[in-house]
Amino acid sequence: MLEEALEHLVKGIVERPDDVQVRARRLRKGKVLEARVHADDLGKVIGRKGRTAESLRTVIGALSGGRYVRVDLLELNEVR
Repeated sequence: MLEEALEHLVKGIVERPDDVQVRARRLRKGKVLEARVHADDLGKVIGRKGRTAESLRTVIGALSGGRYVRVDLLELNEVR
């Protein structure tokens, strides 16, 4: 559910919604959501002074029901 919500939000921001990929990984204390976008869209997803990224994290945190969730925003081809 959180993955779909993040994907929906990010696709609404970017110019290349077909390039958006969201993956979830489990950690001991919670979950990590990785949203990968085209390099040209990364600035839009992060926003001025990181405000858009912070808003995305706030919304996903609220939807998580108090569980730990980290949201990472990455370039589509970035190796991690």
